[in-house]
Amino acid sequence: QVQLVESGGGLVQAGGSLTLACTASGFIFSNYGLGWFRQAPGKEREFVAAITWGRGDVVYTDSVKGRFTISRDNAKNTVSLQMNSLKPEDTGVYYCNAQDSSRTYWGQGTQVTVSS
Repeated sequence: QVQLVESGGGLVQAGGSLTLACTASGFIFSNYGLGWFRQAPGKEREFVAAITWGRGDVVYTDSVKGRFTISRDNAKNTVSLQMNSLKPEDTGVYYCNAQDSSRTYWGQGTQVTVSS
């Protein structure tokens, strides 16, 4: 049974920090690229950050570059997203993602709310 479970969401004031974690089970985690996406009310889900299991290369959407850091813990099948200098526009449901050339898995999401 495939599972991706996010944790660490919550309410934080603008300028604050929050760290999200996603723990995976039920598939060969090391074979998949990993990522974080988010969805604000009334908007489509958007890409936030990604990391590979090989070299560990990372990529970020421009709006979070320099503020967010994606990382992995292969021994624990976990991918994390450290978020600093949070802004109200960062508010949304954050989802972790794992994919290869043929399959894509999604977690249930965790709510992040950044107040003014």
